[in-house]
Amino acid sequence: MIKSNDQSGKEAQILAAARKVFQRRGTSGARMADIAEQAGVNQALLHYYFRSKARLADAVFLSAARELFPPVLETLLSDAPLPDKVQRVVELELDTLQRHPYLPGYVISELNQHPERVAQFARAMTGQEISSFGPRVLRRIGEQIDEAVAAGDMRSITADQFVINLISLCIFPFAARPMIAALTQVDDEGWTAMIERRKQELPAFFLGGLKP
Repeated sequence: MIKSNDQSGKEAQILAAARKVFQRRGTSGARMADIAEQAGVNQALLHYYFRSKARLADAVFLSAARELFPPVLETLLSDAPLPDKVQRVVELELDTLQRHPYLPGYVISELNQHPERVAQFARAMTGQEISSFGPRVLRRIGEQIDEAVAAGDMRSITADQFVINLISLCIFPFAARPMIAALTQVDDEGWTAMIERRKQELPAFFLGGLKP
């Protein structure tokens, strides 16, 4: 009989393997046989823990969602000054995506192909419905933008455009990595160096574009 701690360890092993396969191939392209091979287990054990590909896909998606955005949302909702928030969001996003470069393409693809995952995504990030936390994020950022505009430190921009622009500038290089790597002719080491430079340069670029 398998002990409970062995069960949780084996389940985590399968989930980690499934993340690699799903993030590279998407839900439709992933096969249970490939996941079993990646995890080093037989397919019967795969079905024992997750019953079906659909349940495993849900588990992978929620795991990915929890890793990508909750720290960013906490930062945006915090009382930190706006420039500090920009710096922190850039660091969080680029560090996470360096560790998991296929994550943004996978999440975007899943949200496009399975619209019902938007609700899953929101609950995984915050434990709340998106209609609850989304307006709070935009309201808090909007308040800080209004303060900066009134002080003469920033030109006017809506909170939604501020957040969309910031997140997009972080995610796009990873979502378009093959194209960017071909354009810049960088290898893996060069890519890492490029992202490290971006971590330093992007906050100043973003905030500089909002100067009055």
